[in-house]
Amino acid sequence: MLKFVGRAVAGFALFFVSFVAVGGVMSAASHPVPRGTMVDIGEGRTLRLVCEGSAADRPVVWLEAGAFGFAADWGATQAALTAAGWRSCAYDRAGMGFSPPGPAPRDGLAVVGDFEKLVAASGEKGPFILVGHSMAGLRLREYAGRNPGQVAGLVLVDAATPEASNSAMARFIEAFATASKWAARGASIGLFKPLAHTPMGDKIGLPPAAKAEKRWAFANGGHNRTAAQEVVLWPEAAAQAAAVPAYDPAWPVAVVTAGPLKGREAWKAIQSAPATASRHGYVDHVEGASHTRLLGEGFAGHIVKAVAFVAGAGKGG
Repeated sequence: MLKFVGRAVAGFALFFVSFVAVGGVMSAASHPVPRGTMVDIGEGRTLRLVCEGSAADRPVVWLEAGAFGFAADWGATQAALTAAGWRSCAYDRAGMGFSPPGPAPRDGLAVVGDFEKLVAASGEKGPFILVGHSMAGLRLREYAGRNPGQVAGLVLVDAATPEASNSAMARFIEAFATASKWAARGASIGLFKPLAHTPMGDKIGLPPAAKAEKRWAFANGGHNRTAAQEVVLWPEAAAQAAAVPAYDPAWPVAVVTAGPLKGREAWKAIQSAPATASRHGYVDHVEGASHTRLLGEGFAGHIVKAVAFVAGAGKGG
């Protein structure tokens, strides 16, 4: 994790070098037409929802994005799930992507509360397979603890856990929060716009429609400010998630991680713990993937395989 912080700092430095190289030219990322629909979650608030595929007799797959992420992050995964016969739903948290801002603070209670309202308003029938990437591991733990009857199984994609967010992680979380604040400031004054259509605008490897959304959000001030607020509240969100019951050992849990196991055994063991504790656990270390590209077109098949495992284990398969 600390190496990730170092790469983030290096990436931020590269950004400024690139900005100088282009002479500060403001080539704005065009505003794409959002996919999906806006769903009323009550009290005059809406969230953007993107559902694809047919449910048939399978559980619906709900996808929760990580820090700075929104529905676009799952574009390649949703396409792969649809091709494999699954129905999936991804969404933009309040203030992220194309969803209007929500009330502060944007901690775990606020995020999961909104998600509960969205699931209820969507009309999708549970129990569901819940899939979360990165920081979304905290959201899934809290949602599952509060709504056990809605859980058919879980897939944790290079995900954080509440237990990992302790003193050993404090330096990483603090550094990430600081970097997030600077990213929000840079996006707010337009510094990211020249780079929106470079590889920095889409580090995942998304299909065209989702790629356009991701590039737009990369340079959008409001999106980045909300994302930074969420990251700053990581410790609170972790404590809130840890306060609910742990995953039921009867729930199938698949863990998909990015990068090689060798040299990272301790961190991989922390990530894999929810699957290890399950009576139906599955772990897949995808050596060729990075934390972001694990969601892209090149590696989304690993997530589909994990979803299929969870569904089969839930049926006793």
